[in-house]
Amino acid sequence: MRDFLPADKARRERVLAVIRERYRAHGFDEIETPVVEEHLRLHAGMGGDNEKLSYSILRRGLDADGIRAAADDPAALSDLGLRYDLTVPLARFYATNRGQLPTVFRAIQIGPVWRAERPQKGRYRQFVQCDIDIIGDDSARAEAELIVASIDTVDALGLEGGIVRVNDRRALDWMLDSFGFTEDERPGVLITIDKLDKIGPSGVAAELREREVTAAAVDQFEAFLSRPQTLEHNPYGERQIRKALPEGAPDEIVAHLVSLGEAVTAARPSTGPSASSGQVAETEFGGESPLVYDPFLVRGMGYYTGTIFELAHPSVDYSLGGGGRYDGMIGRFLGQQVPAVGFSIGFERIIDLVADVEAEAAQAVVLVHDADVPVAELLAHKSALLRDGVARVRLERRPKNMKALLERAAADGYTGFAALRSGDTVGSLEVKPLS
Repeated sequence: MRDFLPADKARRERVLAVIRERYRAHGFDEIETPVVEEHLRLHAGMGGDNEKLSYSILRRGLDADGIRAAADDPAALSDLGLRYDLTVPLARFYATNRGQLPTVFRAIQIGPVWRAERPQKGRYRQFVQCDIDIIGDDSARAEAELIVASIDTVDALGLEGGIVRVNDRRALDWMLDSFGFTEDERPGVLITIDKLDKIGPSGVAAELREREVTAAAVDQFEAFLSRPQTLEHNPYGERQIRKALPEGAPDEIVAHLVSLGEAVTAARPSTGPSASSGQVAETEFGGESPLVYDPFLVRGMGYYTGTIFELAHPSVDYSLGGGGRYDGMIGRFLGQQVPAVGFSIGFERIIDLVADVEAEAAQAVVLVHDADVPVAELLAHKSALLRDGVARVRLERRPKNMKALLERAAADGYTGFAALRSGDTVGSLEVKPLS
C-alpha cells in the first residue's frame, strides 16, 4: 500500500481519464460498488486463489471469548471482507439492480481492491483495477466489443502493438478429457499447464507425474506437446485454432472463437487517415488481427466458463490485463442464469509503462504574496483570477528563495506566477510564465 505525491497522483488521474474516456466512447457506463462485501459471497468458491488472499473484517461486538470460540469457523469470526476484485461485486450489483438496468448492460468499474499479497514490483496489497463488463449477451459480439475497446484504450495510452492471447475454457476441458485426465484431476492439471511458459513441456510432464494423475493421459499430453510443427505465418483463424488442438475439436467452440476473430479484425483499421491534395481519406477497416490463439492459456479464476483472454505487449514479458466469460456467477445471486463477460486492464502495470499523458493546456497560477497582505485581499485576487479563466490558483507566501518555489510549482504542473503586494488593485496582476 503506497502514498502518492501530488505529481504522481495527478499523472495517475490523467491516465485514468484517458481510460474512462475511451471506455465511454465504446458505450460503457460507469458504476460504483462498495469496497466491502459479505464474507460468504467473497468465499463462495468463485475467486480462485484470490479468496485465500482476501482481507476479512472481524464481526462487530466479539469479545476475547467470542473470538476464541469462533477461531475454527471463519464465517462466525468474520461477516464482511474487503473486495479482492471487481467482478464478484458486479455480479451482486447486477442481481440487486437488474430491474433498473438495460437488457444488455455495459459496465465500467474503476477502483481499488485489496489482496494480502507478498509485495513486489507490480504487485501490491492495494491496487486499482479498471474493468469493463458486458452482462446479458452470450454471443461472440460481447467478447469482441471488450477486446476492441481494451486495445483501443491501450493504443490511446501510447502502447500500440498490443496483442490478445485467446482461449476457451471449454476447449481446454475438452482437450484434457480427450487425453484421459479425470474431472477430479483437472484443477491440479490446469495449475501445472499454467506453468508451461516457465518450465516447458518436459517440466510440465514431470510435474504432472509427480501429481500422480492418470499416467496414460500424461503420456498422451507429453506426446502432443512434443509433436513436430511446421513454422509458418499462421494468422488467427479456423486453421490456426484447429492446428493447435487435437483432432476432433468441437465445432461449436471453434466456430465461436473464429467469429470472435472475424469481429475483432473487422474493427481494426487497415490503413490510417492520409492527406492528399487537402483531402482526408477515410480509414479502411478489416486490418491485421491483434488476436493470437493459445490453447494452453488457463487464467486461474474459478468462475470462468468460456472464452478467456490476456493482454500482452512486446515491451514486457508479463500480461497487462485479461478476462473472460463467467456465465455461471450471476445466477448464484439471481437464481437464474445470465451471460456475462469482462476485461480488466492492469492499471498498476500500465502506469509504469506509459509516457506521461499530457495535461490539458489550462493555465495554472501560483500567487506569490507578501506576508502583510490581508486575507481578504488574497482571496479577492484569487477569485478574480479564477473568474478570468485560470484553472488553478495556489497561494504561496513570498520566500527568500523564489527560484526554489517556482521550480517546485513547475514540477507540480503550474504554468505561471503572479506577485501580489498589499494594496494592489484586484484584476491588475501580471501573470508571468514559469518557463
